[in-house]
Amino acid sequence: MAFWTQLGLLLWKNFTYRRRQTFQLLIEVAWPLFIFFILISVRLSYPPYEQHECHFPNKAMPSAGTLPWIQGIICNANNPCFRYPTPGESPGIVGNFNASIVSRLFSDAKRLLLYSQQDTSIKDVQKVLGKLRKLGNSSGSDLKLRDFLVDNETFSDFLHHNVSMPSSAVEELLDAEVNLQQV
Repeated sequence: MAFWTQLGLLLWKNFTYRRRQTFQLLIEVAWPLFIFFILISVRLSYPPYEQHECHFPNKAMPSAGTLPWIQGIICNANNPCFRYPTPGESPGIVGNFNASIVSRLFSDAKRLLLYSQQDTSIKDVQKVLGKLRKLGNSSGSDLKLRDFLVDNETFSDFLHHNVSMPSSAVEELLDAEVNLQQV
């Protein structure tokens, strides 16, 4: 019973104080109403726009491994927002970086190191070195345009079909001598 008595006395005291201070009561009521009306006018003049739900790509923590952690930092630096769920939102999946630049770089390096014996890139390097030796040994007068083209290059087909040059003119052009000093 003491609680209800104290509450009644407190409300009576507050009512008596407010009745005596009329100007303060008007300010205390008008000021929040004024701010509320400002908020309503701003809301009506600038209606909200529809924003789709935002799905962010996952970012691996360092405990997932160094490569996924670095990929999460590099590939998501601009923090893109997607309209639909990303593959990495499923629990336990960290690898939505399979098409990233870093993954492709590592897979290319792995393929180059593991399968270089079956690859023809060493033979191609030897061809380039041979042509560079020929370039260094020559005075520049015995180099032909054909020497600068890759084997099986379709430059002659391009000139023959698209530029409508006769085959003899294309062969003469490819056998033309190149002066490196002028180039």
